Amino acid sequence: MKKKKINAVSLFSNVGVAEAYYEQIGIDVKVANELEIKRAKFYSHIYPNVNMVVGDITETHIKEDIIDKCLENNVELVIATPPCQGMSTAGKMAFGDPRNALICHAVEIIDAINPKYIFFENVPEQLKTKILVDGKPELIPNYLHRIFDDRYIFNDEFVVNAADYGVPQLRDRAIILMVRRDVGRKWTFPVKNKKRPTLEEAIGHLPMLDPEISDMSIDETLKVFPQYLERKARAKEISKWFYPPSHPYRQIYAMSHTPTGQTAFDNKDEFKPKKQDGQIVKGFHNTYKRQEWDKPAFTITMYNRTIGSQNNVHPGRFIGNDEKGNPLYSDARVLTIYELLIVSSLPLDWNIPEWASDHFIRAVIGEGVPPLLTKKIMKELVVIHNEKTI
Repeated sequence: MKKKKINAVSLFSNVGVAEAYYEQIGIDVKVANELEIKRAKFYSHIYPNVNMVVGDITETHIKEDIIDKCLENNVELVIATPPCQGMSTAGKMAFGDPRNALICHAVEIIDAINPKYIFFENVPEQLKTKILVDGKPELIPNYLHRIFDDRYIFNDEFVVNAADYGVPQLRDRAIILMVRRDVGRKWTFPVKNKKRPTLEEAIGHLPMLDPEISDMSIDETLKVFPQYLERKARAKEISKWFYPPSHPYRQIYAMSHTPTGQTAFDNKDEFKPKKQDGQIVKGFHNTYKRQEWDKPAFTITMYNRTIGSQNNVHPGRFIGNDEKGNPLYSDARVLTIYELLIVSSLPLDWNIPEWASDHFIRAVIGEGVPPLLTKKIMKELVVIHNEKTI
């Protein structure tokens, strides 16, 4: 028997990173909602057939528009991925941050359309985050159980790491799966892979790529990196998204003398990160840090363009010594967009709009859920759905 598709709504959709493979497996996103116009435009470029509702989900007319479109399209699956900045360890984690309570508006939509299936996703800190409900603080998991226990079956395990499901990136997510009780099945995570993929396996085959030196002319750059143009041209043959990230020379100089898996803060003073005035930068030891070849990538954040942010620098390889005998390492840069596509498990031909800037593309990838992870979780749902409908 032909498999039946599951009609879905995507709330807080960003640009649809998590949804990259849904159509392949029978998840048909009919409706989406995104607050920011620019992100909604990006989403609609990739998924032109989805009814995109642009606007603030907390506004009554926006919420009613989403509900109406869900009912018109017989939506059976709600995918809700509220913004995490209010509860992430990378943010302030302030109690009462209004972004944390956005989940309540998703709950209102769920109440209105009574879907068979619900997928909530966020950072693991969500499980320990309290929101104000009727003026009283309540843990988000407790809130969801109180509202839905009589109508939905919850999964038992909530935290997964994308690296356990074939994604070459260490990324913990809290994912709550719910199935309406009349369906009579529990939706669980798929079996983990036996081995986590490494950066060597993911991007180790790619050629060396020198960074663009933002505060030097091309002639000055070629004195530092004589093969810069040749390597840039070779990279472009692989993908238009495989191009040199741009950094100031003082950062490149420090990272050129930083070994794989190490932070530039452990270098001798000459090669430590410097400010423009020459003073040594003060920072955490997970910044100005190279990644490791024999492990998955560290979590890709929305600040992945910055050498001075967390665990962002390419692992590099030893390429010899400088004129003073100090070891030198290649790829003194952050990952390219092409490499980000790989470690985020996005399609290499992902239809990125031409108008999107480097900065914007990097930010939305950093905020997105690795689509290979969500694909595998959704495939479990497709099995449940088709067993129930046959």
